[in-house]
Amino acid sequence: MTAMAASKARDVRNYVLVTTAYWADTLTDGALRMLVLFYFSSLGYSPFQVAMLFVGYEVFGILTNLFGGYLGARFGLKATLFAGLGTQIVAISMLALNAVRPPVPYVMTSQALSGVAKDLTKMSSKSAVKLVAGETQGTLYRWVAILTGSKNALKGVGFFLGAVLLSLVGFETALWLLAALVAAALVLTALLMRGDLGTANKKARFTQMFSHKRAVNILAAARVFLFGARDVWFVVGLPVFLYTVLGWDFWLVGGFLAIWTIGYGVVQASTPALIRRRLQVDAAGIAQGAEPDGRTAMGLAFALAAFPAAIALALAYGVVAQTAVVAGLIAFGVIFALNSAVHSYLILAYTDGDKVAMNVGFYYMANASGRLLGTLLSGLLYQWGLQRGEAWGLIACLAASVVFVLAAGLISLALPTNEAPHTRPIALGDLGE
Repeated sequence: MTAMAASKARDVRNYVLVTTAYWADTLTDGALRMLVLFYFSSLGYSPFQVAMLFVGYEVFGILTNLFGGYLGARFGLKATLFAGLGTQIVAISMLALNAVRPPVPYVMTSQALSGVAKDLTKMSSKSAVKLVAGETQGTLYRWVAILTGSKNALKGVGFFLGAVLLSLVGFETALWLLAALVAAALVLTALLMRGDLGTANKKARFTQMFSHKRAVNILAAARVFLFGARDVWFVVGLPVFLYTVLGWDFWLVGGFLAIWTIGYGVVQASTPALIRRRLQVDAAGIAQGAEPDGRTAMGLAFALAAFPAAIALALAYGVVAQTAVVAGLIAFGVIFALNSAVHSYLILAYTDGDKVAMNVGFYYMANASGRLLGTLLSGLLYQWGLQRGEAWGLIACLAASVVFVLAAGLISLALPTNEAPHTRPIALGDLGE
């Protein structure tokens, strides 16, 4: 085996370990979200108070993505991965040590650390895709879709796991079980990983975090509104509606959110097979343009707006709430998953190899900003809508979702079309890992 082949094999091995650790963190992150949501709702917290518990999670997610790309470039993805897993253990253990009725600032601090942990591990894994897949257009597209889809499927499993653990063993024991799972992933990764994913770039500067490429900035702006459109109903409004208005049990709510998120992940992983733009043949007879571009993202965003609008109208005019919500959100999930997977591909397609960790960090900072906006509005709008009637809390959240999705579509009009990933090969040191 040549030195280059051995190095590539090592990178693939390390990428598998990074992804496995990311999956473990994703599973516990989803479970922790359901534990906190349902436990504090059962204690009598209002929808807006529950939403405020997650503010630290989203705010520190923004900061982590802002600094995480720089840290990944400066010190390497191995360091950011281990830091993320270790931080998640601390976050979960904090809640477990004071699980009876912890003060709100204490819970917000724990959730803030959990947000840091999740985004450090996500940035590490997403950035590693570009190193392993290189600049090959179809390969990069497939790897990103599979990673993103599998992550969301596991997050859905985590939602169900959190609801079931709360019902079966209670809040405190569930937290200790989650902390043990993350600790096992950290130990396994530390023992099996060899070397690093590339080499650290000690010359990386923090100012490079802010992209100077127009396509990356436009995509990041569209991402803010796309994820705001999901979380404005998904974080607080939907689970509280299912629990308080429709009367579902914890495990049933968690199961529905799990199935929705798993299906969302399956669709994301299948995106390359589901979306095929019309092939164009160049002068040499080679097919070009098989992968999605800015027009794909724009079209999916505009199509997505129809579904929250339809659900809101159905609820307003007295259609059976359970039927309208379940059917409508399944359809919303399919189109949203396609749109999100296209975004995840485009950020790497638009990124230069030597700035991938930083641009991915910047992109996910926009992602976290959308989640923060959606989380705050989810609790606020749901509580405000309840003044008109029990269904109007969710209707208000869905109306905001329509506005956000349309904004994402309008911004996507400015994305480049027919732009393929850069063709320069990536050297091991290019990612600054």
